[in-house]
Amino acid sequence: MDHRQQKSLLIDPGARARVWCKECGRELSDPISRSRRLGAECDPEPRNGYDRHDVDQDPIPGL
Repeated sequence: MDHRQQKSLLIDPGARARVWCKECGRELSDPISRSRRLGAECDPEPRNGYDRHDVDQDPIPGL
């Protein structure tokens, strides 16, 4: 009778789960990217480290 057993895989409970981008499939390391499940390049929301600045414009004449 064969008494060989497969070794169990040990998983470090302190390690964080690996998260991949939903669009491109790359592994994510940035906390914001990990929470959104989108990498910075694939995320449609701008996050450049500053607030977005919209400028009021006059309406186009004739419309």
